[in-house]
This record gives sequence, structure tokens and C-alpha cells, in this order.
Amino acid sequence: MTLPPADPLLDPHVLSDAARWRTFLWLWGSQALSVLGGGLSAFAMNIYLTQSRFPLEGQKPELAAALALTGLGWGAAAILGAPLAGALADRWNRRRMMITCDLLGALLLVLGVLMVTLGTPPVWLLTLFTVGLGLVGTFHGSAFDTSYSSLVTRDRLPRANGLMQTLWSLSGLLSPALAALLIGLPALARQGEAPGVLAGALAGLPDGVALALGIDAASFLLAAAVVSRLHWPQPPRRDGGRGRPSLVQDMRFGWTFIGRRPALLHLLLTFAGVNLLTSGVGVLHPLLLRFTLGVPADGAGAALATVWTALSAGGLLGGLLVSVTGGLKRRRVLGVLVPMIAAGTAHALSGVAGSLPLTAACVLAFGVMTPIMNAHSQSIWQAQVAPELQGRVFSVRRLIAQFTAPLSTALAGLLAAHGGAGSILLWSGVLMAVLATAQLLNPHLRRVEHPLPEAPPLTA
Repeated sequence: MTLPPADPLLDPHVLSDAARWRTFLWLWGSQALSVLGGGLSAFAMNIYLTQSRFPLEGQKPELAAALALTGLGWGAAAILGAPLAGALADRWNRRRMMITCDLLGALLLVLGVLMVTLGTPPVWLLTLFTVGLGLVGTFHGSAFDTSYSSLVTRDRLPRANGLMQTLWSLSGLLSPALAALLIGLPALARQGEAPGVLAGALAGLPDGVALALGIDAASFLLAAAVVSRLHWPQPPRRDGGRGRPSLVQDMRFGWTFIGRRPALLHLLLTFAGVNLLTSGVGVLHPLLLRFTLGVPADGAGAALATVWTALSAGGLLGGLLVSVTGGLKRRRVLGVLVPMIAAGTAHALSGVAGSLPLTAACVLAFGVMTPIMNAHSQSIWQAQVAPELQGRVFSVRRLIAQFTAPLSTALAGLLAAHGGAGSILLWSGVLMAVLATAQLLNPHLRRVEHPLPEAPPLTA
């Protein structure tokens, strides 16, 4: 496959369906590298906190707080920045917005390399670093999510959504092992077991966190280079002859759109509930392994890699299943709720499995269900929202569905510092399964795929 020519005079609106799909695959591939780099640095930071900064039994409260604060910083920045990011995605050229975010992400990660190599950064500085990454990520995501839905033809959207789900899962599958390897390279160099050319430089590093951050920065630069060679349609705005609204009006538009469509709002609130119950796993899994299953500190990285690799392997399988089959063609809401029930059951069992292999198996089952329900939800939204509105609407969608994720992370850290991570996983999974089962009877959700009713003209 050859990269499409970077001809600024090329009109992407007249590209054939095959050319559009090839462009999407290049776009998907470039972002897959960037997501892999992001997963690598995120996992390395978790190992760093668990294994290097707070390895002692008596440091459980400090470790829980550090994991919660860094996770909360990224999540809160990503969610709170979403309305502005979505409004700008509908106002600006989405391709240029992606390139700018890729370059800013690379710069931020270079600063992160300096931060961890010049000393021992305090937790508050690590939290600010993750806040910056969260902001860059939400602006990039708003441009990316709205770009491929206008590039790919409607009949190929389910497969594209399946590939998008595999992107995150593939990153999670590869990142843990690579991060664990990078973390240990400096120690191997000091023992004389690293490659001779790199041994001297590696031996001077306390750990491999800087290597992971540097590779992530390089992945951002590579993604920017590929995107700079691609072109795709930018849907024209239609503001009803009222003139271009202000940025503040654009930021309010998504709220008005969703507020007038109860079916879409109920779907969002369902995901908000699920995120409240499950988004704390980044805090709970390390604590479950360390203090419930009794994994020693020096084996915490490998055990965590096993669990998160299982989660990503399941996600990869689920994403591939949707990509190959295209998912449900009708009543896609069942493709959301039925996998959600199964995922809640697996989440509950992971808290009481009692051993690392059984815990990993439950997490894998949860991972299989996640991309299936997400891909069907994405297809519902793409069918119900016009491409030129998706930046503004999808940003509010992301905020409503995910506003509980930072709260979940904070609660997980607070509860786990005084109780067992296993019991938290058990009861949150039970509640998730009950919530999804109840939503099967929700009349609004049964109508979520019906044609939208005529509404009064939307004012931005």
C-alpha cells in the first residue's frame, strides 16, 4: 500500500471509497503507533510508582494516593477540556489540529524525560505532567474521532469502529511487556547484561521511565509526519443562515442537542454509571495484586503486566470480532447492554478469583466485552449525529459519559487505602450487571436507534 500523495489541491470529497478506506488505514496505523507509545509511558509510570517510589508495605496509603492523583489528573483534564476541544474541532481544520497536538505531545514528553532524569519528581509534579497529557489527548481525540467518521463510508463505519477499539487493546497488549523490559534495562546494564553500545548510557539511569517517555515522544513525531501526508474531507458548517456563532455558543451547542434527545441522554447516563463502577481499576489492580494476592514488591511489575495484558488481549479479540462481522445491523442497543452485563459479571469475579491466573482470566473476559459494547454505541451515535456537528456533540457526549471516571479513580484510592481492593471489585461488578439488566427495560433506550424526532431549530 502506498501513502496517498500530499497534494493540497487534491479534493478529498471526490476520492473513491477504496481510496477513502486506504486513507483511513494510514490514519489508523499512524495513531496506533502513538497510542502504543502512550500506553508504554503510562504503564511505565505505574510500575515506577509501585516498584520504585513506594515499594514498602507501610507505603500503601502513599501508593494509593499517588496512583489516584496521577490517574485523576489525566482523566479530569481530558474530560473538562472536552467541550472546548469539540467546539474547536468543528471550527478548525481537523487534520492540522491533530498535527499540532502530536507535536505538543512530543514536546511535553521531552520535558517529562528531563523531569525524571534530573531528579526525583514529587507527586504533584507528576500529576501536573499527566494533566498536560490529558489536555493534549482530548484535543487530539476530538479531531481524530470526528475525522474518520467523515472519511469512511457509512457501510464501513462498524468495521472502522471495530478497528478503533483494537487500537487501544493492541496498545495495552504490547505496552506492559515493553514497559517492564524498559524499566529493567538500566539495572541489567549495571550488571553487564545490556548491549555494549548502550550499556554505559543505560547504567547511569535509575530506571527505564525516561526511555519509555522518549519512545512515546518519538511515536508522536512519527504520527505527525504521517498525518501531514494525508487529506480527508472537512464537513462544511451549516449554521442556518444566522452567522457563525461564538466559541462559547459552540461549547453550549452539544448540551442543547443531547438535552433534546432523551434516548441519547439515557445511553450516556448508562455509560456514566458504568465508568463510575469500573474506572478505578488502574488503582485497584496494583493493590489487589500487592496486598490481596500477596505478590511481592519485586514481582509487582510482572504481575501487573500479566493482568493488563489479559485485559488488552480480550479487548483485541472483541475488537477483531466486531471488525470482521461488522456487529449488529439492527437493534444495536443490545450489542451495548448484553456485553455490559457479561462485563459486569467478569469484573465482579476478578475481585474474588483468589489467584493471579484466575484473576487474569476474569479480566480477559471483561476485556472481550468492552470493545463490543463501545463499537455498537459509537455506531449508534455516528448514525444519529451529522458529521459537521460531531465535534461539538461528541465532546459533550464524552464529558457526560466519562465525568464519573475521575470520581471513580479518587474513590478507589480512598476506599482501597482503608479496605480490600477485591471487595470493591466484587460489588462494583455486581452493580454494573444490575444496572445494565435494568436498562434492557428502559423504553428510551429501546428507541435510541429510531429516527430522531423533529425538534425546534437549535440555537448554538
